[in-house]
Amino acid sequence: MEGAGDSGGSASESQLESWIEEQDRLKKKLIMYDDFPWKISSSSPSMDHSDSDKLKYIGGVDMSFSKEDSSVACACLVVLELPSLRVVYHDFSLLHLRVPYVPGFLAFREAPVLLQLLDKMQKEQNPFYPQVLIVDGNGILHPRGFGLACHLGVLAHLPTIGVGKNLHHVDGLKQSEVRQLLQLKENQDEQVINLVGNSGFTWGVGIRPTLSCLKPIYVSVGHRISLETAVKIVMMTCKYRVPEPIRQADMRSREYLQEHQMKVLEEHDLPDQPEH
Repeated sequence: MEGAGDSGGSASESQLESWIEEQDRLKKKLIMYDDFPWKISSSSPSMDHSDSDKLKYIGGVDMSFSKEDSSVACACLVVLELPSLRVVYHDFSLLHLRVPYVPGFLAFREAPVLLQLLDKMQKEQNPFYPQVLIVDGNGILHPRGFGLACHLGVLAHLPTIGVGKNLHHVDGLKQSEVRQLLQLKENQDEQVINLVGNSGFTWGVGIRPTLSCLKPIYVSVGHRISLETAVKIVMMTCKYRVPEPIRQADMRSREYLQEHQMKVLEEHDLPDQPEH
């Protein structure tokens, strides 16, 4: 996510109450275990499954914001094919965001347009529709236990994984402590730390995908997937610090915005943010 952007406004008290109510309603539908028909291909050919049973298409979503006008945003959905990590599909939406950014309620700003991109793909019966979606945003590792990845997953009824670049201070978790613990594992192959809060609950994991990555990423369950499977998929898709699906969505959304924003800013001819 290239900054959260800011529409210049703030949410009213009644708006916040409505968002809290909606989050609580959707949270009741959250599934935190593996709930999908596909299998992840093993490294052993003899253990492999037929093509129809395999995880083959992984989506990634991200949004970028104009530096000239922070209400102008570009959302991007990409789909990568396993095992090559080749991009087989991408789509964009350039629009004016009218909902302000409020910490803890990012989904109400970004989810509608991302859902629109997924809906378009589904309605067209696109053969590359993702089997799982990696989201540049948190899952249950969130102040209210229901971040953007959860929100998108429940509304799209899609397995989702949350990947954050910064750690929310939830349940006593501290970014500095996680980084120190990972540094102690510097000479070990496994660069993964369970994010266990003061309550004893495991909110997600901190990962350094490669030894060259100094800063960890924070992975948590979004919807219809277990933490163990989420970590496995993230590690499969990391060439660099950030998983390739959201790295590609980030790069492409920024490029698309750069190419088209001047015309848009001059003409003021952009659709408004879709309703939830």
